[in-house]
Amino acid sequence: MSQSEPQDAIFAPPSLAEQERMIEAILFAARAPVSVRDLQARLPHGSDPAEALVALRRHYDARGVRLVRVGDGWAFRTAPDLSFLMQNEVVERRKLSRAAMETLAIIAYHQPTTRAEIEEIRGVTVSRGTIDQLLELDWIKFGRRRMTPGRPVTYMVTQGFLDHFGLETARDLPGVHELRAAGLLDNRPPPEFTPALGEPADGNGHDDDDSDAAQQEQLFED
Repeated sequence: MSQSEPQDAIFAPPSLAEQERMIEAILFAARAPVSVRDLQARLPHGSDPAEALVALRRHYDARGVRLVRVGDGWAFRTAPDLSFLMQNEVVERRKLSRAAMETLAIIAYHQPTTRAEIEEIRGVTVSRGTIDQLLELDWIKFGRRRMTPGRPVTYMVTQGFLDHFGLETARDLPGVHELRAAGLLDNRPPPEFTPALGEPADGNGHDDDDSDAAQQEQLFED
């Protein structure tokens, strides 16, 4: 280093455009959404990933892929209006059982929530198999234990859940009017029940998913 060259010039942070390129490369190669904290740890000292993400997101606004926020992370996703181009992709789809859908919805709308609270809302016992398999799908995770007798564990939805359903945060879950417009509240519980949550099929606290022990262990419908 020459004596005339300022020392701080050597350690100057990369330009915003260069930071955008770096972040673009990281997100393109990443298998899962990457948080701002992780980007900060990877980028050179002095970088501002939050500012670079804003600029990069703007750059991709009119492109075939979009830079989207998924929970605490960021990722590239196909532009929603171009989803019809992916119809030739062969994807095996399995429909969630009613018990699993209701359990997942209760956790999403009431998180953090305990198993006892889920059972109180549904009016039936929650199958351990349903909880375990939702955990295996990485759609729910353990939250903090409640500071109540027994210190029960709580459940919350994961970043994987948000990513699968195209949500930035759990606050983006559809409300009553959106669910009704989509026909998802037809023949559902009275208004005093939370949207998308289940109810027993009869007045005895039993439904078609929980009347049989084998069905309780089944997450997906055939």
